[in-house]
Parts: sequence; structure tokens; C-alpha cells
Amino acid sequence: MITQNLIIYKFNRLYQILIELDLNFNYEITFFDNQETLNEKLKKIKNYLIISNRKYLDVDNQFILSNTPINIFRLIEKINIEFLKVQFNYQSEVKVSDYIVNLNSREILKNNKKLKLTEKEMNTIIYLFKSENSVSIDELQKKVWSYQSDLETHTVETHIYRLRKKILNMFNDNDFIISKTNGYQIN
Repeated sequence: MITQNLIIYKFNRLYQILIELDLNFNYEITFFDNQETLNEKLKKIKNYLIISNRKYLDVDNQFILSNTPINIFRLIEKINIEFLKVQFNYQSEVKVSDYIVNLNSREILKNNKKLKLTEKEMNTIIYLFKSENSVSIDELQKKVWSYQSDLETHTVETHIYRLRKKILNMFNDNDFIISKTNGYQIN
């Protein structure tokens, strides 16, 4: 099981209360009041939620607890819900080469640039990425488009052409999907 890290950031009162309660939480609780040490910690962990009493820029997975006092059981419920959201978002991202594909938003990201994908484009990228070898047009027709192999169609080639063009225009990458003699492959 992945450790859930609850980070209390610049909110010492809350940290003291949670430590004093000494409840059997399903997460590890730490306190930070310095951005640099927080950033060092975040480089080492994946599953985290940061609670603070105000919004801080450049802090991801942040839960703002501004309405205090709050019932401790209600607070724990809110923390658990926020951890579920973090887990959902974490599972929705797939690293493909130098890119991140967000399955929820159907976007591909690289260097702070985002490109919206159609469902078929996203499915094509994921299918190509998960395949160890190059994938034939017939296989893509069957697995991504659910077409029968005896149909004469250029759907796959057309979609690959358009997808390559979109990626070239947004990311200046002409080698993301490469053609092999027996099909396509993610580079």
C-alpha cells in the first residue's frame, strides 16, 4: 500500500492538534514552515496532501482549511476525500516518453504546453505506448476502432497523420509516432 503523506504547511496549530490527538491515522503527518524543505520532501514522495490555512502559489495538492474551528471527525472526513481526489488524479496520468497524458482531461502535456486530444487519439497513443513492438494498421483497427480487418479503410492512417501534425504544431516533435515497416510505434 502506498503511504499517504499529510503535510501541514505553515499551520502549526493544526499540526499540534493532530499530533496531540494521536489517532491512528491512515497517513503520515509532517509539518513544514519553509518552502525549500517542503520542495525537497515533495521530490521524494508521490502521494501527498498539503493542508494550510491560506492559499500558497506553486503548491500542488493543496487543501485550504480556512473555516475553523471544525469538528475533528469532519476534518478527517474532508482529508480522506481530498486524498481520494489526489489518488484519482495521480492514477489518471500516464507518462509516455517525454510527455504526460492525462486520461481525465484527455490532454497531452510537455514543457508547460497542453494539447487537447480526442478520445481516439488518446486511445491510440496509450495503445501504441503499451505495445512492446510496432503495431500494425489491422491491429489498431481492431483494438482502437473495433473495425474488422477485411474492411478497406484509411481511418488509422488518417488519424495518425492528423495526430502527428497536431503534436508537431504544438510541441515541434516530428518523431513522437514513428512508422515502421510493419506499423506504428511511440518513439
